[in-house]
Amino acid sequence: MKARNTAPDIICPISWEGDHLLMLDQRLLPWKERWLKLRTARDVHRAIKEMVIRGAPAIGIAAAFGLVLAARGAVRRPRRFLETLEKAASLLATARPTAVNLFWTLSRMMNLARSLWPGEPQEIFARLEEEAQAIWSEDVAANRRMGHLGAQLIADGSTVLTHCNAGALATGGYGTALGVIRAAVESGKKIQVLADETRPYLQGARLTAWELARVGIPVTVINDSAAGYLIAKGQVSAIVVGADRIAANGDVANKIGTYTLAVLASRHGIPFYVAAPRSTVDLKTPEGQRIPIEQRAPEEVHFCGRQRMTPSGVEALAVAFDVTPAELITAIITEVGVLRPPYGPALEAALRED
Repeated sequence: MKARNTAPDIICPISWEGDHLLMLDQRLLPWKERWLKLRTARDVHRAIKEMVIRGAPAIGIAAAFGLVLAARGAVRRPRRFLETLEKAASLLATARPTAVNLFWTLSRMMNLARSLWPGEPQEIFARLEEEAQAIWSEDVAANRRMGHLGAQLIADGSTVLTHCNAGALATGGYGTALGVIRAAVESGKKIQVLADETRPYLQGARLTAWELARVGIPVTVINDSAAGYLIAKGQVSAIVVGADRIAANGDVANKIGTYTLAVLASRHGIPFYVAAPRSTVDLKTPEGQRIPIEQRAPEEVHFCGRQRMTPSGVEALAVAFDVTPAELITAIITEVGVLRPPYGPALEAALRED
């Protein structure tokens, strides 16, 4: 079954073609738009691990289709069908340790597969394909609801600072933090955006700026270390970021540098908002210090593109995420409402919503 995201967006990171997954290679943006053809769960695992696709919701959606590809291949080996899926799920789970959407999606897909087994493999494959498409569509719908709710928090004429990329490229096709900004603009508000470069991978400079320019939203890229200066000068109205995992107490893991912005926002009295779907909430992790923080290859710090930036022989540390304590967060924007402190009860209630 061939399917593309039918939401009226011009940006989408994947396309399901029925027998393979097309994935926009985000490592090459904004210079080149290249789509990779992925045919196996191992292909999807590699793409997630090597940052072809990134952003917690998008990683989860990609993993769902990774299992669909595994199921498609396993139809030819019916006696080992479930075993093949289990191995594929275990492999995909190792791709990125911090983004909880990955594990949420794999659990949802495998629970469905186990509930249908033993059964006709071709029918299970079809059901898994439908489930992956449902996860994708639900994400876009959730982002749009988040955007509508979050837009009400952004005043007309605001300058909004965002970090990393939490837009269509990081989701099923609309965006979390950028979805809030897009919805505010779509409602008629005049919004200016400041996008942190977000070193070392430059998701803000490369991806956020590319997305916003594509949809006609004014954006200015700033070096990460300029944020404090601009906030202190009163040139930032609010900060909106996404999340890779939200602990049960409301602590948030997001791209490295997010915590710094939250401290600056608190010091200067401006709101700091987190926009994330409920699939990013992890009630099994009681607090942020329990969230596994991914440490990536030092080459991501040593090099900018193909150009080495550090002297030979020195060491580099590439920490991918940090944790922002709940007390620094003004509100968490979800698809079922804007959550306020205390976040523990608010998050539990949000997950109970239909």
